[in-house]
Amino acid sequence: MIRALIGIGLGLALAAGSVEALAQEHSYVGIKKCRSCHKKVLMGNQYETWKKSAHSRAFETLKGAEAIEIAKEKGITASPHEAAECLKCHVTAFGVGTERIKYVLEPADGVQCESCHGPGSDYRKMKVMADHQKSLVAGMWEPGKDEKICTTCHNNESPSWDSTKFQLADGTSVAFDFEQAKEKISHPIPSDVKGHYLEREKELRAK
Repeated sequence: MIRALIGIGLGLALAAGSVEALAQEHSYVGIKKCRSCHKKVLMGNQYETWKKSAHSRAFETLKGAEAIEIAKEKGITASPHEAAECLKCHVTAFGVGTERIKYVLEPADGVQCESCHGPGSDYRKMKVMADHQKSLVAGMWEPGKDEKICTTCHNNESPSWDSTKFQLADGTSVAFDFEQAKEKISHPIPSDVKGHYLEREKELRAK
């Protein structure tokens, strides 16, 4: 468990500056708290999208033969799933002090919601989440508008960096394209529900 890891740290260890400063004001609650709402069909079931994604398997990949070989090539002496060099981008809240881990975070859950959306202790309540502006004030990040959240880990420091992973409209290849990457993991709240969840839920219960 994350509480038991030495030197726990921020899963997307955000570069010094903007987003990291915001993160320091809030605590992490973990995927189970997010799932309580975001597994609902009415919300769009973002949990299942995450579960099927590479993000959810980020920690487990560190136990594979490819990760072990890469670690050896990079001179990392510890097993990848125990090495800080790897864990900083393969689990959520790596390096964060235990006082800011409100509930146990399991490494096996890999890159969870809060790695991209920010520590959710103050915005996770439905009455806050129902108002987008209130959510932002309470610490929620907007990864769809801030490429730095992604490129903190998706950058050329990654040993699996592939300079031809994404193809642009003009035929050229690049290692990372923000718009394509967003689309690949898209998990929106339905447009008729976003900002109106409490009303929609009340309507459903009344039927």
